[in-house]
Amino acid sequence: MSKDHTGIWAIVLAAGGGSRFGGGKLLARLRGRPLIESVLDNLLDAPVEEIIVVVGADAERLHEVCARYGVRIVANEEWERGQSTSVLAGLRACGGEAAVVLLGDQPFVGPEAVERLVAAFAEGARVAVATYAGKRRNPVLFSREVWPLLEAELAGDEGARSVLRRHPELVVEVPCEGVGDPADIDTREDLRHLEEMRGAVGDYKMAGE
Repeated sequence: MSKDHTGIWAIVLAAGGGSRFGGGKLLARLRGRPLIESVLDNLLDAPVEEIIVVVGADAERLHEVCARYGVRIVANEEWERGQSTSVLAGLRACGGEAAVVLLGDQPFVGPEAVERLVAAFAEGARVAVATYAGKRRNPVLFSREVWPLLEAELAGDEGARSVLRRHPELVVEVPCEGVGDPADIDTREDLRHLEEMRGAVGDYKMAGE
């Protein structure tokens, strides 16, 4: 996927095994389609030049779904070592001036949230974090100048949260209430609840079954 040059790339983390869900989480049906498609659809209208999807577990089936969107697919062979490995795999494949990192299990983070982070970057933010009701959530934008710091300090399954706590001077919080919902899906009950909340109908089967 390629848009007009913005210098902003998106990295969608989609490598986890979804153990609490019972496996195959991002291929589970939401509104009758694989969950990962909701995330990619949101990015179609976002100000990003390229989209990278980092895959690990379920890589082959996710590749089939994501390929239809023309995204760049990056395989993370170390996905079992935690989310930090997927962030780094995405950054190493990224050619932009900044990267917006999103989770593959947050289907209702709208393009406007990404727009707000990009606007903060344009105003000089090195790290821009979306907040909802004052709490930091995803997505998060990282300017290229902080990528070496992430390379040096990221570890485990906590993502970048611990790094941001150690370097508060880098972080700009960007309120995103009203332009998206940060709810994520960890279990099948979470998925069922979101379907009910959104008035959608889903069969919770895996794509391709």
